[in-house]
Amino acid sequence: MGKVTGFMEFKRQDEDYLPVAERVKNYKEFVIALKDDQVKTEGARCMDCGTPFCTSGCPINNIIPDWNDLVYRGNFKQALEVLHSTNNFPEFTGRICPAPCEAACTLNVNDDPVGIKSIEHFIIDNGWANGWIKPQPAAKKSGRKVAVVGSGPAGLAAAQQLARAGHDVTVFEKNDRVGGLLRYGIPDFKLDKSIIDRRMEQMKAEGVKFRTSTLICGKDFPKQVTNLAKETVSADQLKKDFDAILLSGGAELPRDLPIPGRDLQGVHFAMEFLPQQNRTVAGDTVPNRIMASGKHVVVIGGGDTGSDCVGTSNRHGAASVTQLEVMPMPPETENKHLVWPNWPLKLRTSSSQEEGCERDFAVLTKKFVGKNGKLEKIIACKVEWKDGKMQEVSKSEFEIKADLVFLAMGFVSPVQQVLAAFGVDKDGRNNAGANTEGEGSYRTSMQKVFAAGDMRRGQSLVVWAIREGRQAARSIDEYLMGNSVLPR
Repeated sequence: MGKVTGFMEFKRQDEDYLPVAERVKNYKEFVIALKDDQVKTEGARCMDCGTPFCTSGCPINNIIPDWNDLVYRGNFKQALEVLHSTNNFPEFTGRICPAPCEAACTLNVNDDPVGIKSIEHFIIDNGWANGWIKPQPAAKKSGRKVAVVGSGPAGLAAAQQLARAGHDVTVFEKNDRVGGLLRYGIPDFKLDKSIIDRRMEQMKAEGVKFRTSTLICGKDFPKQVTNLAKETVSADQLKKDFDAILLSGGAELPRDLPIPGRDLQGVHFAMEFLPQQNRTVAGDTVPNRIMASGKHVVVIGGGDTGSDCVGTSNRHGAASVTQLEVMPMPPETENKHLVWPNWPLKLRTSSSQEEGCERDFAVLTKKFVGKNGKLEKIIACKVEWKDGKMQEVSKSEFEIKADLVFLAMGFVSPVQQVLAAFGVDKDGRNNAGANTEGEGSYRTSMQKVFAAGDMRRGQSLVVWAIREGRQAARSIDEYLMGNSVLPR
């Protein structure tokens, strides 16, 4: 794979970023992709390592060494075909996946891993630029109808696979635009929404129908959810109208922080803040918009969602941004010989954090404090972990000025109203219960109802959502037709 001695001859070719001062002025993507000669050099670094752990490290099992070799040799179109054979949406994963494949790269044992994500980014963008990506409508229709509830990466992957198998597929989305959390969770500066629209047009040409602003099982939903939809369809109606149903919504129930002062004005869930900015960039008028301009912002939670709040707050022109994490600070570098090829726990700094953010670890927020109903500060303390248990460090309490707090501590489960309406059994974490192996994989306890993505596994990565959508599509095809030629 690649050049036999390439891994010894060439240093890693990293993608570049626009300068911070330039990129924080807008919401455009700022990653500078590799050029032809750079990507060939990076492809040359792929080793003939015998056992490509990168492929098993990738949840969708991308055939990484093959397309690395094709890129090295300049066969970009064939590389695109290999990439698409396992991944419906490399333009998503090439931008927002954390690249567990790179952690598993054999070269990562004692050197910088191959820049797999940057090569993937190049392959797919080059494919679109050259007009190589065309609709692939089914040659023959099956006469079967499938409803997909949720238009995130799991739902879109399943819908595309099922349409190519000849089924009539309708995707239902409660928001006014397709994409799920890709559309209204990931900031535009990480994923330009025209990229979703471009792929959606391909899917329409393949026969997929999209019904937006449509809420499935609208009873007992919070007002902010029902306000999004113009139409409501019951679970019973879907069961009547379709031969199979896939539940593929996101894990949208955020983890709360029920401490004194939680009801103060200025304390928000991250997913109250981020979708508003996405809608604003799309040209919508957003009433009662949450603005960080000139404010002291505290983000509670150290993951990707928290990082997105940091980047968005900086673009608003926040006076300061502080990000708090309850877990201790990870090591700057991992012990590769101990953890490879698994995903390592180590200190990572996102592009948003590089733009301006104070970070503090092992911090517990104890109280929100304010006057006249408005947030002014938070009271926090340092904690330490012993035998897996957290305890407060004596006399470590301190306060942080805060006009705005975003809670970004992960998501607990999918929307329970949908699961209740379909009557499916749930697992111990309140996700839809469904096995992923053997006959009837991804099938719930209810006849002809399947579940995949965050709806089944809980909060996870885009690459896992695509994997589950593809696998669920095959299972649905087998259920409808008795067998399937779709890849698993």
